[in-house]
Amino acid sequence: MEGPKLGGKLRQSRIALVVGTRPEAIKLSPVAKALADLGEPPRLFVTGQHPGLELAQHGMAGFAATPLCCPGQPDPLLHADLVRAALRRVLALSAPDLLVVQGDTSSALGGALAARDAGIRLAHVEAGLRSHDLRQPWPEEENRVAIDRLSDLLFVPTECNAINLAKEQARGEIFVTGNTGIDALAVFAGPLPARHRRRWLPRGKFRLLVTCHRRENWEGGLDHLAAALISLGEQGVISDVVLPPNPTVTATMCRLMGKRPTIRLLAPMSHPAIIQAMRKADLVLSDSGGMQEEAPALGVPLLVLREKTERPEGVACGSMELVGTDPSRIVATINRLRHEPAALRRMSQPAMPFGDGLAAPRIAARCLEFIGAPAATRQTAPA
Repeated sequence: MEGPKLGGKLRQSRIALVVGTRPEAIKLSPVAKALADLGEPPRLFVTGQHPGLELAQHGMAGFAATPLCCPGQPDPLLHADLVRAALRRVLALSAPDLLVVQGDTSSALGGALAARDAGIRLAHVEAGLRSHDLRQPWPEEENRVAIDRLSDLLFVPTECNAINLAKEQARGEIFVTGNTGIDALAVFAGPLPARHRRRWLPRGKFRLLVTCHRRENWEGGLDHLAAALISLGEQGVISDVVLPPNPTVTATMCRLMGKRPTIRLLAPMSHPAIIQAMRKADLVLSDSGGMQEEAPALGVPLLVLREKTERPEGVACGSMELVGTDPSRIVATINRLRHEPAALRRMSQPAMPFGDGLAAPRIAARCLEFIGAPAATRQTAPA
């Protein structure tokens, strides 16, 4: 997609987005579309943190994209430095009025540091999330804190996130918008919260959907998860395990679980496919942040394979529980829910703790107002 035209001439995009991972593409695609709908299609800086990232697959086809050629590194801090250096060179040639980063990745951190180096104003989508433990997750928690300190605009999903930033005396302007991941979910899932019927078989076959990819679970966590799934399989629980794109993690999970009749190892799925798989499962086990946001809106019970979460709203609304990766704890929790259908139904009540699916137009309108876009290109954001 070309930049917007003014007086018959092509003019440079005034807003640019940094995209390096699949979650970033998913969560920034509604923002890109909302900006385009207001006459300001953004430019994309694509870092390459996730190799083979297909923007078209995540709703970002047609936007002007500049590849930075910074593939992911074993050391995430090194990757942030690579993104910073590559983006700084590009920004020296063509600088937007506002650079937008999302979340807590090394691509987002590199983008934020490059914006500071170049004197470009910075917006952070999904700001203010905190586990309040720099080790869980590392380096994501540290990245997000650093990005928030550098940002001029802080778009937070919830009031809890805004409180976190207020306590830290963030210098940027704070706006509660909801999470753009819910905007993206609505594209594939329809009107939210979802209102689909569930059929419970508490003493029959019980199907799990399992994903696990976070760095904090690489050392020992995968072994513990595999042991729990093997034990559950012996008790008649069927597990569909979606393997992550990370080849090291995938190889480890394949080795640990091997060929077992109750465990099906699945290739990485597209975003629409994983949503459909969530809807078909009786219970989801995951360490994914995106799934923590999506599961409540879909009415899908979720056990979080972490000891701490930066999304406590999902726990507070009753849609999810923290179980970590201790095998005995996982097995005990799942068996309790298998034999207590009332408890499982309570976890399955649709809820919207992370927004109403209209975060992106709010973000887009505020970004344009912030850079002083002409009133004719703006519209009132949803309340």
